[in-house]
Amino acid sequence: MAVKIRLKRMGAKKNPFYRVVVADSRSPRDGRFIEEIGYYNPMTNPAEVKIDAEKATKWIADGAQPTETVKALLKKADIVK
Repeated sequence: MAVKIRLKRMGAKKNPFYRVVVADSRSPRDGRFIEEIGYYNPMTNPAEVKIDAEKATKWIADGAQPTETVKALLKKADIVK
């Protein structure tokens, strides 16, 4: 099973809000997930990012692959270098 750390879109139309989740790569974007590890709100200025560093590093150590966007958010939050 390939596990990814990716964004799950929430919020209203033209007002996005994302949850950072760990999910099976075969499940749909807003579908089933294994665990929620944080959130990302691009509508605030500056964008609000809150990710549980302990959970994120545990999942990456277990082999979960972050998407490009999540990798950038992890770097911004100083979790991954």
